[in-house]
Amino acid sequence: MLDNKIPPVIMVCFFALVMAVIAHYSVIDFTAFIFYSAIILLVIGCVFCIAGVVSFRLANTTVDPRKPELASKLVTTGIYRISRNPMYVGFAFILTAWGVWLTSLWALLCVIAFIGYLTWFQIIPEERKLQKIFGKDYSDYKLQVKRWL
Repeated sequence: MLDNKIPPVIMVCFFALVMAVIAHYSVIDFTAFIFYSAIILLVIGCVFCIAGVVSFRLANTTVDPRKPELASKLVTTGIYRISRNPMYVGFAFILTAWGVWLTSLWALLCVIAFIGYLTWFQIIPEERKLQKIFGKDYSDYKLQVKRWL
């Protein structure tokens, strides 16, 4: 019945109008979604950070990332079964939460820059020192647990 009767451009305009009406009367407020998403990411980040510090404290080894040569024990239990760098993972989650809160894709891209910077200028140098200190135990650990997640 309607085969080839209404020009497609008219249908585009019709559906665009219908979409505008639907959007006008069904406005979704993303404020709550953004808020809860940011809170969840923040909590996950804090849990990773705190669990990392607690694991180091329980093992009586240094928490200072500037001096990995002071590490007295290789911690491979607790949160360290999930990530070799849970505190850094936590920081990345916290920054992601901040980017979500700011509702900015460009701000979220900074998390990638943070991960890159930390990997090259903090983690890789730490790993070299830990490899010298713990040898095969550290090599085995690296094979079992990922650097980030």
